[in-house]
Amino acid sequence: MCGFCGFTGELVKSDEVLTNMMNKIIHRGPDSAGKHIDENVALGFRRLSIIDLGFGSQPMYNEDDSIVITFNGEIYNFKELKEELIKKGHVFKNNSDTEVLIHGYEEYGKDMLNKLRGMFAFVIWDSNKKELFGARDFFGIKPFYYTIVNGNLVFASEIKSILEYPGVEREVNRDALENYLSFQYSVLPETMFKGIFKLMPSHYFTFKEGKMNVERYWDPMFDDAGKDKTFDETVEIIDTAMQDSIKAHKISDVEVGSFLSSGVDSSYVAACFKGDKTFTVGFDYEKYNEIDYAKKLSEKIKIDNYSKLISKDEYWDVIPKVQYQMDEPLADPAAIALYFVSQTAAKHVKVALSGEGADEFFGGYNIYKEPDALKHVAWIPKPLRKAAAGVVKALPFKFKGKNYIIRASKDLEERFIGNANMFSVAERNKILKKVSGKYTPQSITKPLYDKVKGKDDVTRMQYIDLNLWLIGDILLKADKMSMAHSLEVRVPFLDKKVFEAARHIPKKYKVTKENTKVAMRHAANRYLPNMVAEKKKLGFPVPIRIWLKEDKYFNIIKEAFESDEAKEFFKTDEIMKFLIDHKEGKADNSRKIWTIYMFLVWHNKYFVQAA
Repeated sequence: MCGFCGFTGELVKSDEVLTNMMNKIIHRGPDSAGKHIDENVALGFRRLSIIDLGFGSQPMYNEDDSIVITFNGEIYNFKELKEELIKKGHVFKNNSDTEVLIHGYEEYGKDMLNKLRGMFAFVIWDSNKKELFGARDFFGIKPFYYTIVNGNLVFASEIKSILEYPGVEREVNRDALENYLSFQYSVLPETMFKGIFKLMPSHYFTFKEGKMNVERYWDPMFDDAGKDKTFDETVEIIDTAMQDSIKAHKISDVEVGSFLSSGVDSSYVAACFKGDKTFTVGFDYEKYNEIDYAKKLSEKIKIDNYSKLISKDEYWDVIPKVQYQMDEPLADPAAIALYFVSQTAAKHVKVALSGEGADEFFGGYNIYKEPDALKHVAWIPKPLRKAAAGVVKALPFKFKGKNYIIRASKDLEERFIGNANMFSVAERNKILKKVSGKYTPQSITKPLYDKVKGKDDVTRMQYIDLNLWLIGDILLKADKMSMAHSLEVRVPFLDKKVFEAARHIPKKYKVTKENTKVAMRHAANRYLPNMVAEKKKLGFPVPIRIWLKEDKYFNIIKEAFESDEAKEFFKTDEIMKFLIDHKEGKADNSRKIWTIYMFLVWHNKYFVQAA
């Protein structure tokens, strides 16, 4: 795992600028550094040595030095591709997966991308074409950011590196802020820094003569091709794909460990990866502590478990560091827990497997049960459902079933924007000082919903999460929190072959009234005690709802909400209502409060302290 950065064109102090950019991402690659600088391009690289420890340094060149690459990630089928390329006459100088990308580009151009199996972000400078070519992997496991300054492309694995380039101005993207408040993460292709963009997953670009061209090369579409398979056949297909993927994801010249919570996803991986070490974190609250559970499982599957109990003060003290490492604000409380489990793992290994992606692939989120639950009232004409919702909304008190009636009045496209939905448009307009209204959540999800017309509601929800939530929340925190500790995290579920198995599974084998990830759980149950395979999904449980009622943490948030920074973006009296009502027990506003607070912490790190 590594980090790269660079720019096209030539500066008076190109070497100094590139060095400054590289230094900002030294945590991504503390083992070594490399540069390529000429009159056309500057490429910088920080290396975390995983494969071909002696000869895998970058930037790396082809035989005549006309092509040079910097690459972050792992290509798990590089050995097969290498054999194929050797037969076509290519000569290799080392055993790294990086060199396979160079020769693959020479042989196939952009068509190389669909031959790859792995996680990747890379740039290739082709001096013959005077063209920069780059790409990001299928699901967005590895990050890629870019901006254009005076006709030159500036790019990096992390935004903080781009900010070191002369002429890059720091300005909050208020359009991104508005939608962050709804999604709890930065959802737009343009990041929270105005003018700095993400290269989206399964996209490639070419940059030539000052022109940026971005294209999609793959789309993770679901279908019902497996509807005639029996349940047992489906389970077998899933397990075969997973065993193959876990084996591929263990390819390394250093030791590989595995994260382990009490959930089925990480447990499935940990039980099958045949390694020696697992890593777990928890909190000093029974409901929020997975350590005992993970230790019992580790004993059963005969793996050593290393754990950490996170104190309240530790959690709160590290928040500014977490938001800095994240590059963009993320209001997922589990990000801090992931920071600590990565820190724990990094003391023992350089590579750890993790369970991200299973929920999106196999239908694991509890919200996916909702379409079936709402069928009971679907026969009622929509105008009547809307009228009933209007009546209960006006009632000043809560009662069981109130939210059900409201959600039943909405079509899927109205009510589901992804796994998180913090502030409605009306709510965010009420708390923001300035409102552009350029995007609504529904305008962002509409192009995705249009692609999956005619699919069942669960499959449509999966497609939304796969293209938004997985990228903006799940994988953002997995990459940034692990790399903050120079740890490579690999995600066996997020594999092309596993998706090929998952994409054909009919809804009945994914979600039922009783459970989620039904077929996948049965595959996992081959290796796990029933206590894990059938356990209710918790994610990384974090007790912020409880903490925000305590005076110490209430006052920390209060100070932030009443600060000059907050007044620049928010109506202080409105956001304070959320905090006070939560403390007084009138409403559980913990996630809304957290969403605002994480933005303010991020803003302080990047705009106040950096000034």
